[in-house]
Amino acid sequence: MKSAARTPVLVGIGVAHQREDDWRLALEPLDLMLHAVRAAGGDAGGAAALAGAQWIAVPRGRWKYTDPAGAIARAVGAGGATSVLASVGVSQQTLLAEACGRIARGEAHTTLVAGSDAGYRILRAQIAGERATERAEPGAPDEYWEPEEDLRHPVEKRAGLAMPVGLYAILESAFRHAHGWSVEEHRDRLANLYAGFARVAAANPDAWSRRALTPADIREAGPRNPMQAFPYTRLHCSTWNVDQAAALLFCSAERAEALGIPRAKWIYPVASTESNHMAAVSTRACLHECVGAAVAGRAALDAAGLRPEDLDVVDLYSCFPIAVESYAQALGLPLDRELTITGGMAFAGGPFNNYQFQSTARAARLLREGRGPHALVSCVSGILTKQGFGIWSREAPAAGFVQLDLSDEVARRSTVLDVRDAYTGPATVAGFTVVHGRGVAPRGVVLVDTPQGERALATTEDPAWVERLQQEEWVGRGVDVEGVGLRP
Repeated sequence: MKSAARTPVLVGIGVAHQREDDWRLALEPLDLMLHAVRAAGGDAGGAAALAGAQWIAVPRGRWKYTDPAGAIARAVGAGGATSVLASVGVSQQTLLAEACGRIARGEAHTTLVAGSDAGYRILRAQIAGERATERAEPGAPDEYWEPEEDLRHPVEKRAGLAMPVGLYAILESAFRHAHGWSVEEHRDRLANLYAGFARVAAANPDAWSRRALTPADIREAGPRNPMQAFPYTRLHCSTWNVDQAAALLFCSAERAEALGIPRAKWIYPVASTESNHMAAVSTRACLHECVGAAVAGRAALDAAGLRPEDLDVVDLYSCFPIAVESYAQALGLPLDRELTITGGMAFAGGPFNNYQFQSTARAARLLREGRGPHALVSCVSGILTKQGFGIWSREAPAAGFVQLDLSDEVARRSTVLDVRDAYTGPATVAGFTVVHGRGVAPRGVVLVDTPQGERALATTEDPAWVERLQQEEWVGRGVDVEGVGLRP
């Protein structure tokens, strides 16, 4: 058993947001992050807790600061802290796990993670015909973390799948087919699921949008809710044009006691489980299941000694509906239970590379308020590429904090296929979508299985094909491919 004195506890929670239409008057993302950091310090009882931080980590946002963690350390008087900057593609759960793990291993008594993005500020500058600028911050981080591999396959990029939504929609089509739902029934299910998320957001004081929506508002495409990648409209997708920040301050139990932080504020990290095994979407033999979520999610529950029904507070990462559906399936959670505490990334806000800090902050607050003793918060990195789960509790874990990287096990359980640059001949559809964009023709994108056991991607802008791909189920059906296109 880990020393009780080294038990990590979450003692400070801080969130910040702004909605300033004049980008010049809006806080820069670093300043917004500092507001959240100081709020976390205040939540923990004052500046002394922050000044003792020995390790500070920040995931990269859409900003150019070279060492934001170092800037935070200087601002709060934690000059000796190790600063970490994590590139996009490093799971947010990895940062949370390391913040807690360093305390449990006796490598630090106080750690801090913080993140922010100012997408609304960027948008308002673009509307004004300008570019949002940031001040230069000196220095480089003590540590820079980045993923080992690219998150997308070159063939996916050449097929025009530059944005994640198209690849997520392909996974969604495979999930629909595996469950035997018709195209229209499936669209109804997605709309009902996200209307429920909108209701949760309406009750969340930190949500970016608190507007109640009907299933029809979400399901049907229109000028204010355009189709993005069938069946996803804009209201199915993460809203990243938001100015939001969050910070989480951790101490050892011994340090928290020395600082006089009331135990009523302590939230215990019980388990952190991750898979960092990387396989591009087009290579995954099974598109309708997320192996990493099944392995890492169940391992988190087992480490905490919990069953799915024991979870009082749940927030499943919600960049797109398939992330929610596949995680719920992997964990054994029914889709008709509450699966978000924020309202999800479509409504509460999906600040670039920072949402899990927001959802963890919300979970901790609800636990403090008595919603229940146990919470599960999850994250996704890439295109359902990496999976992470954190279990939090008002009760100290008997076995201490458990930190597991299950990448090797997930790799053993996963089957990947070769993807051809081009293919001509008969094939079977594995997944598909129609990608929409402003001012361009809709493009059908079809991922196929060849008779040789390989994969290929084919595209079409033929209006007849586009219409059929948005009305009929094509997964499991045969098509003819010529090069990189679908034959009429």
